[in-house]
Amino acid sequence: MIRAGSVEAEIGIATESTPEHWRIVDPEDTARRIGEIRTLATARNAVLLAHNYQLPEVQEAADFVGDSLGLALEARTTDADVIVFCGVHFMAESAKILNPEKTVLLPNLSAGCALADSITPESLLRWKERYPDHLVVTYINSSAEVKALSDICCTSANAVSVIRSLSTDRVLFTPDRNLGRWVARQVPDKDVVVYDGACPTHDVLRDASVEGVKAGHPDAVVIAHPECREDVLKMADEICSTTGMMDAVRRHPEARRFIVATEWALIHQLKRRFPDREFIPADGCIGCRLHCPYMKMIDLPAVRRALEENVFPIEVDADDARAARRALERMMAVPRDR
Repeated sequence: MIRAGSVEAEIGIATESTPEHWRIVDPEDTARRIGEIRTLATARNAVLLAHNYQLPEVQEAADFVGDSLGLALEARTTDADVIVFCGVHFMAESAKILNPEKTVLLPNLSAGCALADSITPESLLRWKERYPDHLVVTYINSSAEVKALSDICCTSANAVSVIRSLSTDRVLFTPDRNLGRWVARQVPDKDVVVYDGACPTHDVLRDASVEGVKAGHPDAVVIAHPECREDVLKMADEICSTTGMMDAVRRHPEARRFIVATEWALIHQLKRRFPDREFIPADGCIGCRLHCPYMKMIDLPAVRRALEENVFPIEVDADDARAARRALERMMAVPRDR
């Protein structure tokens, strides 16, 4: 988990690591707007949580920036009255499930998730009927209703540890097939049945694109998110969650360049942490294939509006929340894989 720092010190990094369409044109104005948002948040006793894939300017406005697991843990422990979740809908839903007494705001209701949409409660029920003796492990990228039908959740940061923690050898993993297949290879003693969903942002990347980038930077270390396809993962020196990628860079102190196979906005956080290193998108183009449109639907005006107008409050059915909370709490009790 990365705490947001000095805005003025990071504007240059935000400009360097951002596609032209989202680049900060007026650094002074951006710093001013971020200052106003933080003042509003203080007045409302609100905490701003941002995922690593959010726009760099939104990351700079946030109190905490991290991956799904880190943000879930932060949401559970915060003493703020209001949680403004700068991410996508399932993340804000999870925050509400873990904090039913708090106000949880998602600044843009259009911020969904194609991977979460790939599995519905009805489709999961059918899979459970086909595999009645399997425990259901569901990736956190899923709706509250799907979580409620699951035995335990996981994130990319602790998926392997979650599978290993189970007393059974029979597991139904939903919904990401790439993550599920990678996890299955790490636990060959388990019978892991994998659902057929995927994150389009990661699934679109092919080894040919990575090979092209690697050819121009043969000394670079390749770090990849496990939502990537197997052909990409085979090329990776490190496979880990977005927060895990920070640790991966530390494990290679001699390396000056890294090829990053995940959503482009993570490069902002990598540059903040390691300004002396070079980070290159695995598709060779910041903002092209490795781009999640849903993660870019929240900007500074939307964050400010959320604080001023109390939009958009997230609510979860009480029965679904109760069952989903059990699955999430079981997940959070399991440590990160590395």
